[in-house]
Amino acid sequence: MYELLVVLIFYYKMNIRNYIENFNNYLKNQRNFSARTVITYERALNDFLQYFEETYGVIPDISEIKTEDIKPFLGWLHDRNLSKSSIKLKVSAIKSFFKYLRKYNIIDINPAKAVATPKKEKKLPSYLTKAETELLFSEAISQSSSQVVCLIELLYGCGLRISEALNLKLNDIDYYNKQVKVLGKGNRERIVPIGSKAIEAIKNHLKMRETSSNYLFCSKTGSKLNPAVAYRQIKREITKVSGTKRKSPHTLRHTFATHMLDNGADLKAVSEMLGHKSLSTTQIYTHLSVERLKQAYKQAHPKA
Repeated sequence: MYELLVVLIFYYKMNIRNYIENFNNYLKNQRNFSARTVITYERALNDFLQYFEETYGVIPDISEIKTEDIKPFLGWLHDRNLSKSSIKLKVSAIKSFFKYLRKYNIIDINPAKAVATPKKEKKLPSYLTKAETELLFSEAISQSSSQVVCLIELLYGCGLRISEALNLKLNDIDYYNKQVKVLGKGNRERIVPIGSKAIEAIKNHLKMRETSSNYLFCSKTGSKLNPAVAYRQIKREITKVSGTKRKSPHTLRHTFATHMLDNGADLKAVSEMLGHKSLSTTQIYTHLSVERLKQAYKQAHPKA
């Protein structure tokens, strides 16, 4: 395959680069990809050409590239110390390129179809320790507005997403049954239990605020509280008590799930409260518990 005549090398190089240029135009004009994404894809394809040049000394004709020629490209990328997410992005670009070529009958078979995209590294969620959580509430209660305290209570007490909390209306709260109706992702409704501390915070917040808005969390004019404002408020409070790298409202949702599972809650029940479509999404929190167990073992066991 690669024993091409030297006089044809330049032709093939230009040939495949022309296809790449056409692909870039397709992404911009027909797929409406951003300029940044198009540049990222172009760099990935240039790396692909460089891989052929370094490995085989020649860039083959586009129609001669086979699956077994593409798979070693992943190893080549790995040898350059790229992260899994970077490799995943470059492989996705290659797969999209060959899919485009097949779509327009430039090639007969898509050689990249059988190439598996590497799985992205899963980062364990950031969460607060129980001590940090207690400190968060004591700090917030003494220094923050009733609205911020109420928001913290619901994010941690119910495991809500920030968007779910900000969309809450007064009639979504059932004080008698101690539950709240939540509109989650994909407009899926769920009922989440609400604790006495959160109910107390809601009542105190409603008593203190000066607007009659139907939204539980609102601006001074009565409109729904801006997510960016809420994000900054929660991040500020978490920063006071924790050194965790990733600080956001979602940290409190992670903390809710972690503490629930640590205290023996059923995984399926926690998954339902979080509004996860799949149980596997919730299982990431079980990994947190395992990691903490390992850490405790290393610190305390004499033969660790």
